[in-house]
Amino acid sequence: MVNTKKMKKIGYRVLILIVITSFLMLLFLPRKEIINRTYPVKGIDVSHYQDVIDWKSIAEAGISFVFVKATEGMSLKDKLFNRNWERIKREGIRRGAYHFFRPTISAERQANHFSESVALEMGDLPPVLDVEVLDGVSRKELLTGVHAWLVHTEMEYGVKPIIYTNQNFYNKYLKNEFREYPLWIARYSLREPRLKDKSTWTFWQFTSSGKINGIEGRTDFNVFSGSQEELDQLGLQPREIWR
Repeated sequence: MVNTKKMKKIGYRVLILIVITSFLMLLFLPRKEIINRTYPVKGIDVSHYQDVIDWKSIAEAGISFVFVKATEGMSLKDKLFNRNWERIKREGIRRGAYHFFRPTISAERQANHFSESVALEMGDLPPVLDVEVLDGVSRKELLTGVHAWLVHTEMEYGVKPIIYTNQNFYNKYLKNEFREYPLWIARYSLREPRLKDKSTWTFWQFTSSGKINGIEGRTDFNVFSGSQEELDQLGLQPREIWR
C-alpha cells in the first residue's frame, strides 16, 4: 500500500522545486530567452543607426522577420534602406518596411513618399506606419493624419498596414481608433503589452538593447504573437500585389 503521507511530502517538494526553478529562471535568464520560449517566432527592426549589417549572420541566428526603416516625413529616405531591403530578401528572411510619421506634414504626401520608395513583393509583410510623436499637434489632428496615411497606403498596396507605437502612446492617443489594423507595440518588459481598449498585439518589441551576431551595436528585438505558419499567411499574397 502506498504511504499517503510520504506521497504528499514528495508532492510538496516537487511543487517547491518548480517554484524555485521558475524564480531562478526569471532571476538569471536574459529577458530575450524567457520571451522567446513563449513566442518562438522572433525578429528585429533596423535602420541606418545599426550601420552596415551582416545579413547572412542574422539569418543564421534564426531570425524569422525583419522590419526596416524606409522613409520619414515627405522627403527623407533611410540611407541604408535599399541595401538592407535587397540583402534581407537574398537571405530568405521575411521583410517589412516602415515609415516614420511626422504629424505636421501632409499625410497624403508622406504616403506617396513611402509608396514611391518601397516596392513590396509577394511574401513581404504589410507596410508599417510608425506613430510615436505628436510634434505639437492635437490628438484630433494626429488621428486625422494617421487615418489618411493608412487609407491612402491600403489603396496603394491592397492590404491593411500595420501600426507601430509604444504602449503608453497607444493608450493615450490611439486607443479605440484602429481596431481593424494589426498592431506592433513596444513595451520593454517581461510583461506583454496591455492596451486599454483590449486590442490584441500582433508584434511585440520587447527590448531596444538586443545583441545579435551581424550587428555591431544594439538593436530592437521583437516577437510575433502566432506561429511561423501564421506569419507566412500575414505576408502579401499574389492578389494583394497591385503595384
